[in-house]
Amino acid sequence: MSALTLKGPRWVTVRQHRRALWALPAAVAASLAFVVALRWWAGNPAHLLWTVPDGPLRVGMEYAGMAMLFLPLLLGAFVAGPMVARELESGTYRLALTQSTTPRAWLAAKITVAAVAAAACSAALAGVYRLGWAPLEGTYQFSWADRGPYEALGTVLVAYCLLGVAVGALAGQLVRRTLAAMAVTGLVTGLVMALLGALRWSFLPVRTLTTSVVERGVPMPPGDSLMMDTGLITASGGRLPEWCFGRSDRSDGCPGDLDVAGWYVDYHPATHYWPTQSIETAVVLVLAALALWAAFAVLRTRHR
Repeated sequence: MSALTLKGPRWVTVRQHRRALWALPAAVAASLAFVVALRWWAGNPAHLLWTVPDGPLRVGMEYAGMAMLFLPLLLGAFVAGPMVARELESGTYRLALTQSTTPRAWLAAKITVAAVAAAACSAALAGVYRLGWAPLEGTYQFSWADRGPYEALGTVLVAYCLLGVAVGALAGQLVRRTLAAMAVTGLVTGLVMALLGALRWSFLPVRTLTTSVVERGVPMPPGDSLMMDTGLITASGGRLPEWCFGRSDRSDGCPGDLDVAGWYVDYHPATHYWPTQSIETAVVLVLAALALWAAFAVLRTRHR
């Protein structure tokens, strides 16, 4: 608790950025009001101009999911720009260093305040998002594996926000220009999110279903599973591209020498959600720790 006590450089940081910090709970409150209004609207068809009862809620939550993806970038850009780079660019950080504050304590205060605010805000917004997502669970674009719901419903959102804070602290010191540091932070954080988003379904091995008769069609995974790949198999267990059978409605759509015997489907079951979340969260937190280490290393180099 003592590490979070508002005194010294932490108190100064909160005072300097109190408007932005107050904007975070205001954003959470506004988001909650928005979701509650959408759920009320969706539950009162007599007041709707939509042909689909959950239309307003669906559209609103689609935009909310996209906004959640941008949250780590925005938080990181705020740390890189106004909290770090602007003070270095203008030279006002020197005033803090004359008030019995070390460079390390100055930067630690910035990071601590930003990290606590980012974690609390992202966790609260994730709870608000879940409230709006619940009636749409499992429908088109609102599966547990879809971009937006995947990030917003688990722990990776908080981890990415903390990564944004760490990258922002590092970029702010390296670039030392407000707008440039904000741009670099948003770019780096976004690239990490895109890269891990492309790799996340490789963290765990897929499960496979097969059929031994081609005419039975493609086997369907159980429940709300994420299909990764599908195609034809030969009698020896080899895999063929699906287009081979797509030429005909019969098994002779493929050349006879291929010996087509059935179908296969690779998929991730819904039970893979939390293990995948845990692995990705751990990877992101390690990257955040490395960025913080680099930020303090740069600080030590410049203030020897």
